[in-house]
Amino acid sequence: MVEFEEDYNVDAYDDDLFGASNEDYCNCQATSPLPPPELPQYIWPSANTNFRSNSGHFSSRHHGRGGRQRYDDKLVADMKLGNNLETLSHKCPPLQEPCEIARLSRTADGSVFFDDRCLRRFRHGIFQEREADLNVGYANFVEKAEDADGFGDLLCCLRENNIPLDNIHFVTFRNNLNKIMGTAYNRSEPWEMGVHKRNHTVYLDVRKLPEAPLDERRRRMMYWGYAFERLATEHTTFEDSEFVDANAEYCALIRTKLGAHRIIMGAEMDCYDGIRNGKRQYIELKTSRVIDSRTVERFEKEKLLKFWIQSFIAGVPKIVCAYRDDSGFIKRVELMRTMEITQRVKERNLWQGGVCLAFADQVLCWLYGSVKENEDYLLRYNPQSDRLELRKADFCSPAISKHVSELN
Repeated sequence: MVEFEEDYNVDAYDDDLFGASNEDYCNCQATSPLPPPELPQYIWPSANTNFRSNSGHFSSRHHGRGGRQRYDDKLVADMKLGNNLETLSHKCPPLQEPCEIARLSRTADGSVFFDDRCLRRFRHGIFQEREADLNVGYANFVEKAEDADGFGDLLCCLRENNIPLDNIHFVTFRNNLNKIMGTAYNRSEPWEMGVHKRNHTVYLDVRKLPEAPLDERRRRMMYWGYAFERLATEHTTFEDSEFVDANAEYCALIRTKLGAHRIIMGAEMDCYDGIRNGKRQYIELKTSRVIDSRTVERFEKEKLLKFWIQSFIAGVPKIVCAYRDDSGFIKRVELMRTMEITQRVKERNLWQGGVCLAFADQVLCWLYGSVKENEDYLLRYNPQSDRLELRKADFCSPAISKHVSELN
């Protein structure tokens, strides 16, 4: 592991995450090697009707209780995932260097501004912190409001900055792409997202699955992450009289291209450490339980996968992770370079970044080829059947409808 020493110069940046010339990524092919599927012609189901699409299993019937069959009129298409990681490892599509095109800030009171007033600067002194108590200020913690219309703010930011959506295939938040890419290896976590195609652009809206209420322990652990973000950024003090408000955030709007898919995403950024070659050098801030010989493989297999996906897809070159004990005290702080994480897990073949990209390309090809203009869907991953389900929906976020009407 790379751990910071006191004389380490964090300003001495290595080459950009995507290389100095970005040559490999500028050579992105115009078409994807994984074409959209040709969906079967709709046929009213008879006694033994089953279909298969080019991308995965498509079934018009499902068994109900007692062996009886029933027609699922909400299911448009499904994609059986299976175990095709070896095949995907040979089909890594290029990812064009992410480019920041706009930004927005949300203050603690919910006000939104299309600037960087809520962006925090990284504090280098965090690497000397030992035994810092992440519980300080917990009694005054203000959790994030559930009713914040983040996607509406993102779309409004696009309009305010006159960013054209011609030839943009997907508009989404980064977290939706994280879910898709991570499913290449993580088949245990269900998720879903809204899918709405308007003017040839597919909007992937955020949908949260119901969660059990946080108990005291889980809420405190969530707070430790926010507390570290505050401690690792400049112009902060750590006194009982101050508190952490999770509602204040900064979001960068980023344009990139995965295979043939042109994407605009919103990505919440924790902080930055200066500007290099005209680009902000963003840093992701993370916390994790201290690791030892028994837990290092699980950490590298699960957490590093999530760290890498989140940072790489948005072009974030560095991650700073605080390792804490079970009481919330920092034991050490480590710098990770995003481009080195895949090498760190390569020897034990825990996962491959190229497989995540190829899997996402395959899913986006299947999805874009399956949805129809001006129709609404729900995309869901079902771990029990290990498949993606695209289902009809009768609801579209008012923010998307407003956005489309104002563009027209």
